[in-house]
Amino acid sequence: MANKDLLDLVARSQTGAVVTLKRDGRPQLSNVSITFDPDAELIRFSTTADRAKVANLRRDARVSVYVTRPDFGGYAVVEGTAQLGPVAAGPADAAVDELVEVYRRIAGEHPDWDEYRAAMVADRRLVVRIPVERVYGWGGW
Repeated sequence: MANKDLLDLVARSQTGAVVTLKRDGRPQLSNVSITFDPDAELIRFSTTADRAKVANLRRDARVSVYVTRPDFGGYAVVEGTAQLGPVAAGPADAAVDELVEVYRRIAGEHPDWDEYRAAMVADRRLVVRIPVERVYGWGGW
């Protein structure tokens, strides 16, 4: 299967499972909402700074993201080295601006952006970026 077909599957997916490595080397999986920029070959998602996946990525940035077709007729796994954005510190900072962009790409417009921006700071959210280093799978679109 060509990488393009698999990356098309990633581009059509809005959810996936992120796999990080625990301190003991075992995988830790989390369901996340994702956005994929095919031109930059970059997956992004938002999370809170206190999550296990963030602690794992701070220790070992190797990460995989698994997506599947809704009918399970195909899947793709993206491997990469995560880049952690800064934790949202103020409603007008660059971290929150990126969180707004990620939200828009996943869910569209929010009914109250001021409320959303304040919540991102209160939640201590950040964006995880995963540049595609390798993709494998079966049965893209």
